[in-house]
Amino acid sequence: MTAAPGSAAPCLDAGLLSPVRAGTPVEAAVSDTAWLQAMLDAEAALVRAQVRCGTVPAHAAASITAAARAEQLDVRELALAARETANPVVGLVKALTAQVAAQSPTAAEYVHRGSTSQDIFDTGAMLVAARALRLIGADLRAVAADLADMAAAHRDTVMAGRTLALHAVPTTFGLKAAGWRQVVLEAAERLEKVADSGLPVSLGGAAGTLAGYHQYAGDGAEPAAVLDLVAAFADETGLAVPVLPWHTLRTPMADLAAVLAHTAGALGKIAVDVLVLARTEIGEVAEPAGAGRGVSSAMPHKRNPVLATLIRSAALQVPALASVLVQCLSAEDERAAGVWQAEWQPLRECLRLTGGAAHTAVELVRGLTVHPERMRDNLGATGGQIVSERVSAVLAPRLGKAAAKELLGEASAQAARTSRALVDVLAELPQLHGVLTREELAALLDPARYTGAAGPLVDRALKH
Repeated sequence: MTAAPGSAAPCLDAGLLSPVRAGTPVEAAVSDTAWLQAMLDAEAALVRAQVRCGTVPAHAAASITAAARAEQLDVRELALAARETANPVVGLVKALTAQVAAQSPTAAEYVHRGSTSQDIFDTGAMLVAARALRLIGADLRAVAADLADMAAAHRDTVMAGRTLALHAVPTTFGLKAAGWRQVVLEAAERLEKVADSGLPVSLGGAAGTLAGYHQYAGDGAEPAAVLDLVAAFADETGLAVPVLPWHTLRTPMADLAAVLAHTAGALGKIAVDVLVLARTEIGEVAEPAGAGRGVSSAMPHKRNPVLATLIRSAALQVPALASVLVQCLSAEDERAAGVWQAEWQPLRECLRLTGGAAHTAVELVRGLTVHPERMRDNLGATGGQIVSERVSAVLAPRLGKAAAKELLGEASAQAARTSRALVDVLAELPQLHGVLTREELAALLDPARYTGAAGPLVDRALKH
């Protein structure tokens, strides 16, 4: 029997089923190799911190740091070995120790000294998250900057506001773009707060007491002195200092889950609006074109909105994956079985899906084509009914609020039933003779004159 293509090698995740992140910077930042390097960085930072605290000789830190390179280890071999220990750190420590011993047998004695697997893995996870969040944050800021330009350019571009999928009252595309920008900015601010202060090192030892680290510091060391090691470790990694060891206090993971779900949702809001506005029968915006982009396998005429589709796909997945991380707050004892392990893949998926969505959103927003002429055409789809609220409000003091609303409701229904313009129906009503002329009614029913405070709202949003 002929083997399937590629069957001779392990079938690793190349992103075939996740095109939103395939080829994006965040994909490399959270790859197996990146994760391995982050754990090695944690091991190297730990021994440098121990040197700073006077418990390890400086030559050991130099040797361990030099050997802590992912390209010197076999990531697949480590993955397979992890099946025997339920985590990849045990095999990593063995492999790193061998690498160090080949150059400096005495330095090898200080690899992973006093540490435990979760200290290294969780610190590595925070390093991976920090690096990914920086990429995501930069993309969010780029999206927000382009949306600011879009909102300013279309401050007064009138379009139909839609509620429950139907025309409501007029709005402006500038206000819509300002709204997109606002949710992106709010996501960026929350993400940056987590990146700046919410990603701590993990250092607790076997059961969160730091006993192993203290014991290796020597019999004369005061127990409280080991807290200096936590601070030095944080300084070496660029991560935050935790108040307590957090092996089963999973707030950092829950914070990551929340901010990534929020960010994906904010980008999803843009995507779903673009998908609606890009429909053939609406045609108010169009995605940037590219060679081969959006082609259909069956229909030659189609150019599908692929960027918005990819972003929306991520926005639908991330909250579900993030819920796994939040559920892991309920972790028993000082080390939980299966809970910690359940976080790893969902965290990586949240990072790379959100990062892929953010990177895709830069391209979508930067190249989005806006069609004001289609917006004007669509405003006339209901023959002026989109501004019926205004006429009702003008008539309320003259006819009474309830009577005015009832009159506009009946007139709108008649206009829809007879396919006539609302102004023509209203002009014929005896109740309005001597109240409003046809010219006054036409002016009241002009959508461009009923956008409320849309312009000033855009101005205010762009000041922030």
